[in-house]
Amino acid sequence: MTTRLPGRVPVIVGPTASGKTDLAIALAGQCGGEIVSADSRQIYRFLDIGTAKPTPAEREAARHHLIDFLNPDKTFSAGEYAKKARPVVRDVLSRRKIPIVAGGSGLYVRALIDGMFEAESKDESLRALLKKRAEQDGPEPLHAELGRIDPVAAERIHPRDARRIIRALEVFRITGKPISDIQRNGTRPSGYIFSMWGIAWPRAVLYGRIDSRVDDMIRRGFVDEVRRLLEMGYTAGLNSLDTLGYREAFRYLSDEIPMEEMIALIKQNTRRFAKRQLTWFRADPRIRWIEPGDGADWPAVADRILKAESSASPDPS
Repeated sequence: MTTRLPGRVPVIVGPTASGKTDLAIALAGQCGGEIVSADSRQIYRFLDIGTAKPTPAEREAARHHLIDFLNPDKTFSAGEYAKKARPVVRDVLSRRKIPIVAGGSGLYVRALIDGMFEAESKDESLRALLKKRAEQDGPEPLHAELGRIDPVAAERIHPRDARRIIRALEVFRITGKPISDIQRNGTRPSGYIFSMWGIAWPRAVLYGRIDSRVDDMIRRGFVDEVRRLLEMGYTAGLNSLDTLGYREAFRYLSDEIPMEEMIALIKQNTRRFAKRQLTWFRADPRIRWIEPGDGADWPAVADRILKAESSASPDPS
């Protein structure tokens, strides 16, 4: 028996390792849903273990959309994600199913729900110049420059996220306007009613889950996955692979660090990433936070969400 939702599209967010996939699958089973991934790394083929991509058994339990459709040498923006995700949401609804958006990529979720500016103007020579500066001096000086012209964007972008820093500087130099202003003014809401839920764990519990996930990644053959990517010709310089886990594994495979240090760094950097994710999502007042409790009984958590939704009026979140 499935429970229908009152005209809403549920969105499950939270930090890495919080259990978004588990909750989304449980919710899909109870409401007749299909999962629309909002993960900026699970879109890539061959990046399976390191991205905690849903397993074949999990995909059998619930249909998943927007994973495994792009090769690692391709780039993909939040705006492009929104353009692909909205028709998927529409299609699932047209089949009288419930689309369940689930993922930890805050920009993807925002782009889907609120819309996002995608600058038409591009300057390849300017971008190449900025990229060269980042390679020579590191991205931090460029981040400092961004902080002077667009402190809002600088606050959102990590000081070592060279790609997004360069893009923000490129937009400013072309348009003369901070990218944060353009994004805010260029927002186009999706037209759907989204109901946003965040998974909240005590920090110590979340960090324990992160450590356990990393240990499981290693046991399942994560290093071999990265080695195969190298053998296929995909290198550390690709944007898709300049990310948690893969970045540290490339250093291990090039004999820069030992295995023990690689594992410790993945855990440490993942905890830092989770903290940034929480900061991002906590700033959105539309998100209702739910604590799974001891044992993480995901069907029970899904039932709590469905009961809360069933008693709510279908006003926009």
